[in-house]
Amino acid sequence: MIHVGIGYDVHQLVEGRKLILGGVEIPHTKGLDGHSDADALMHAICDAVLGALGCGDIGQFFPNTDPWWKGAPSKIFLEEAARQAQRQGARIVNIDATLIAQAPKVMLHAAAMKANIAAALGLDVKKVGIKATTNELMGFIGRGEGIAAMAVAGVDRPD
Repeated sequence: MIHVGIGYDVHQLVEGRKLILGGVEIPHTKGLDGHSDADALMHAICDAVLGALGCGDIGQFFPNTDPWWKGAPSKIFLEEAARQAQRQGARIVNIDATLIAQAPKVMLHAAAMKANIAAALGLDVKKVGIKATTNELMGFIGRGEGIAAMAVAGVDRPD
């Protein structure tokens, strides 16, 4: 039976950090602030997969209060979500995600992001969709103060 999970993540843009989205370093004057590498795209996808599995969220597996995860690459989080699927005898069917950022333009990096996400989850790259949009200059995203990501995951579970 196919189960669906949704994920959402948002991080503030700050000076002095690299901007990492989908495991790709994107040239920009600011990066996302967070305990790990703050990859909002991978975090949203992780939550979507874990949600489809009924496993809670990324914070339960990788709490931001644990110094072990300080600066950790978010690829680790996706790999764990894939392991959780395997433990349940489940199969991740597909991922669809949207980045919401006023700047920088991120779709130039979509192919590399898709490849990183697919590799971490053990998927064919054709099973990963990435889109991007702006916030039309509205709100904190429109003012360039942060970046958000939304994701949905389809997971075929035996129950």
